[in-house]
Amino acid sequence: MPGQWCYLYRAVDRSGNTVDFLLTKRRQMMSAQFFLIKAISNNCIPRVINIDKSGSNTAAIKVYNKASFSKIIIRQCKYLNNIVEQDHRFIKWRILNGLAF
Repeated sequence: MPGQWCYLYRAVDRSGNTVDFLLTKRRQMMSAQFFLIKAISNNCIPRVINIDKSGSNTAAIKVYNKASFSKIIIRQCKYLNNIVEQDHRFIKWRILNGLAF
């Protein structure tokens, strides 16, 4: 996908280490839900998830909570999310320039 716009879904732990990531063409609830399930199945169910104001992310977490009877807390804190967003630049640069993992 060199030179193409993609949305980057990324899960990080509390230390800022990348746990999982997914690139998609569109930002939709199904993409967010797929990524959430993938990240949780490869790791564990988080107590809190910090996200931006995206409706698709919020809806995906609410659907997951309902379906799995979990109580993941959704936290929309701009300051905490900006820390993650700043780190995205390096990952996007590597992927878009063909240096993917």
